[in-house]
Order: sequence, then C-alpha cells, then structure tokens
Amino acid sequence: MNKMNPTPSQDEAPDSAARKAWMSVLAKSNPKDLNAAITAYGALPAFDWLRRPEIGGVMVRGRMGGTGTAFNLGEMTATRCSLRLETGEVGHAYVQGRDTRHAEQAAIVDAMMQGPNAAAVQAAVLTPLSERLAAQRVKRAEKAAATKVDFFTMVRGED
Repeated sequence: MNKMNPTPSQDEAPDSAARKAWMSVLAKSNPKDLNAAITAYGALPAFDWLRRPEIGGVMVRGRMGGTGTAFNLGEMTATRCSLRLETGEVGHAYVQGRDTRHAEQAAIVDAMMQGPNAAAVQAAVLTPLSERLAAQRVKRAEKAAATKVDFFTMVRGED
C-alpha cells in the first residue's frame, strides 16, 4: 500500500486492522463451524510448519469498570501455531483452549487471506463465520435483556 494507491496489491501485506478482524473471527468461532466452512470451501493448500500447535497458558488481565487499573484476573489455556503455505504466505493462530486442529485451521485461513484467493476465502469461510458470531451475540443480548430488572422507588403516600 502506498499514498498514491490506498488499496494493497497482491504483493503487499494486508491492512493490520483487517487482519486483526479476521483473526478475531477465526479465534472466536466454534471449531465445528470453522471446520464446516473450510470443508465447504474445498481443497486446502499444502503447508510446512513453522511452529507446530503448542498448548500453554496465558495470563488474562482485566480492568475495573473497563477503564480502571489493570489487574491479573487469572490464566487460561491457549493453543498457538504458525505455518507457511507452499505459495509463501505465512499464517499464525492463537485460540482459546486445547484444540490443536482449531489452531491449525485458523492459521491456514490466515495465510490464505494474504494470498490471491482472499476474496473467495472471505466469502466462503469468514463471512459465514462472522454472521454466525453476530447471531450468537444478538441471542446472548436478548437472553440478558429478558432477565433485566428495572428498579424504581415507590412512593408510599406518606410525607
């Protein structure tokens, strides 16, 4: 990408915000949904491991009220891996839990999104996963809204 042409060419790296978004979708997606989307896409390219899937722990941090001082909330299990497609694109993945296949598939999609077939991968894999995640968020919000309690002050009529 350059100042004269704001759209990336096939030889340039994708926009970091766009990559962050698709990696988030891949990490948050249900492994079964990801597998189904990849299967529907078709044959996957061959690859070589740069880092085979590794399972480990990561520290989760939180903030009081979302803006306060950060504190260590605890640890969670995560799986990571890195690979290189035969065509040269490198994919990485970090996913919650111990599912090495989930991490592998997420890394493959990440690498494919950096290649010439990115639009097809977006349409066949990422768009359906994004839609499913959005539907799950709406369902969760509706369920939470159904339990909302409105508190109010009753006036007893006494002065």
